[in-house]
Amino acid sequence: MKDASEPSNIVSLSQRLDPSSERGGALLNTVRDIAGRRLQVLINGMFEHVDDALFDLAEKAENNAAQMHYFDGMREVRKRRPMVERSFLAQISRELTDFATNYRAPSGNGLSLPPGSGELSLVADNELEESLAITSMIGKNETRLARDLFSVNQRLSVIYGGIKIEDSTNPVGPAALSQAFRQAMRELSAEMRVKLIIYKLFDRYVLSSLDELYQEVNAELVRAGVLPQLRHEVSRAGGAQRGATTADAAGGTGAPAEAGTFLGEDEGAASNELLQTLRTLFSARRAGPETVMRVPAGAVQLPSANELIGALSVLQSQAAISQHLPSHGGNALELAGEVQQLKEHLLAQIGSLRGEKPSQVSTIDEDTIDLVGMLFEFILEDRNLPTEMQVLLARLQIPYLKAAILDRKLFAHRQHPARRLLDNLADAAKGWSAESDRDHRLHDKIKSIVDRLLQDFDDDLTIFERLCTELQEFQDISRRRAELAEQRVAESTRGREKLEQARRRAAREILSRIDGRNLPPLVHGILSRAWANYLVLTILRQGEESTEFRDALRFANDFIDSTKPARTLDERRALRQMLPGIERALRRGLANVAFQESDIDRLLAQLHTYYRHQLGETVPEAEVRAVEEPATLPIPESIQPIAESEAELARSEPEQEAPLDTAEMQLVAELKPGIWLEFASGPDTIERAKLSWISPMSGRYLFVNRRGLKVADYSPHELAAALSSGTARVLESTALFDRALDAIVGRLSQPASANPTVSE
Repeated sequence: MKDASEPSNIVSLSQRLDPSSERGGALLNTVRDIAGRRLQVLINGMFEHVDDALFDLAEKAENNAAQMHYFDGMREVRKRRPMVERSFLAQISRELTDFATNYRAPSGNGLSLPPGSGELSLVADNELEESLAITSMIGKNETRLARDLFSVNQRLSVIYGGIKIEDSTNPVGPAALSQAFRQAMRELSAEMRVKLIIYKLFDRYVLSSLDELYQEVNAELVRAGVLPQLRHEVSRAGGAQRGATTADAAGGTGAPAEAGTFLGEDEGAASNELLQTLRTLFSARRAGPETVMRVPAGAVQLPSANELIGALSVLQSQAAISQHLPSHGGNALELAGEVQQLKEHLLAQIGSLRGEKPSQVSTIDEDTIDLVGMLFEFILEDRNLPTEMQVLLARLQIPYLKAAILDRKLFAHRQHPARRLLDNLADAAKGWSAESDRDHRLHDKIKSIVDRLLQDFDDDLTIFERLCTELQEFQDISRRRAELAEQRVAESTRGREKLEQARRRAAREILSRIDGRNLPPLVHGILSRAWANYLVLTILRQGEESTEFRDALRFANDFIDSTKPARTLDERRALRQMLPGIERALRRGLANVAFQESDIDRLLAQLHTYYRHQLGETVPEAEVRAVEEPATLPIPESIQPIAESEAELARSEPEQEAPLDTAEMQLVAELKPGIWLEFASGPDTIERAKLSWISPMSGRYLFVNRRGLKVADYSPHELAAALSSGTARVLESTALFDRALDAIVGRLSQPASANPTVSE
């Protein structure tokens, strides 16, 4: 048995070590050695990837100048890498050694601020860009590493004589490491775009791998007796990712704090009114006669937050297992029943864990359970989501209830990672259909995220941020593929419309000149087919205002004039002067519309016969008959004839739709590219499509699926008719969470008789 007077080897928060003492110095050396060894490996590993990353970017560079920047950066990194590594590791070692002295410096501000951390308005653009990149990766990693980092903070505080250490001042925390690396990067004379790539790699290969460093530091300090009883407890009302940590040695109780409201405090005024309405409605509901889960005081003790999380984790595991059972149907009707019964299942599970079933939960927990239940009831009724996607997303009720209990801010903050993930999943699912997802890529990605939340989510809320990033990367890749296909569809449609417009203009020009005239079949055939197609080609290539188009019309006039009888000497002389120009223009024009040289020669030979006859020369009767027979024209089949008359052309013109002042036409007029619609072409054929493009020429609306492939195109009147008949429906663009909260407010605002609560 240890003597009462014998000093304890356990050091608590109430005790302090002098870093200059033998024991304090030894522990400080231990931390410095661990940090130096692990950071050396991590920084080496990071630089091994820099070369490949810059080379890949150089290959994909948009121009030669950008490519040279990346190649110059590669050379600079290879040359200066040893100095950057030495500078970085030396700064970390100095910070660990001199931290206490620096902290007690007269400024009283802890570690000196790094360059770029002052007034942002005074920072140059490059410095600002660098500062924003570093601030972003510091915040992300401080959140991700909150549990281990807090323990390191507490134990280093003991080593440094009781100085309060926080994430931002921890000499081996993400902030200090990032600023040390930033300082070391001043050894590089590289473009800012190159430096930003290296910062991203530092985040990926150094900061993202700090877990083991902190775990080893904590393990060594615990082994040395520094705060061995330090514990991490789930916070009832803590921040988005951090639990409350307690130290038994310091007399902490570890009891979770009660939150003041299940909605937390909202960050902005935009949704504040809605949230306040929800608080009021839930409060009124609790005071009403319809609330049932209430028992007299002194009954079974209410479940704690830890009990709720534990019971939910068991239910979550069961749900994850049932996902893979062949007998599990998983249709929307079954899930609707599960959503409504979750509270009863939860109380039953708590009862099996503690040996007695509680009759109720705390007010705040009951409201949270009901609110999450209503959210997922909304998902199962949301027509914005295809049925298959409703079923997938509804399985997230338990993970989201855990998240809401762990962090009451989930409903209040639009940028909460869990909220953003569900909104992004719903947005991706909105455009899903079996036809557009034949390879199951989107379905499998959403299912994978649901499965991972069910299987992996314990109490670390950073999983939502990671999955959100993963989904965003998947969506970015899918979007880039779809945009290429979508662009091709739009260009193809635009090209067809331009071609049709050019054909109509060419037809009008030719028909205005030949309609009603008694032209020789040979001349009529050339103008109505070959030359009309040449006009189309000229319009498409040079435009209707071009010199080439005017010359082509001038030829048509001259060609028609050349058919007038040449009875006098002057008329014959004028015709002879015209013929060389007609032959040159015709030869050049026909060559442009796919005529072979031999066909052009045959056609010109027939024209020579015709003009010799016009000039009064003797021509064999058989040759004259051949000229007058249009079937002998050597015109390729690819040359399409124009309308035979102005009346026929008018009939082929698209009808001008009279403007309609209807609600559907107003809705069509307000549609913007990017909005999604659902089209039902049959009882079992439903397709979802995005408005991709509105033609400036015809006004038609082009729709594509999520892969960028064409689904349909409609005139404004056709689309309005489809909306009116119900075969088309505009999908909501508002985020899922916002729509759900609006619907919940509407439901709670109804009279009690018309609004049964989830708890009833």
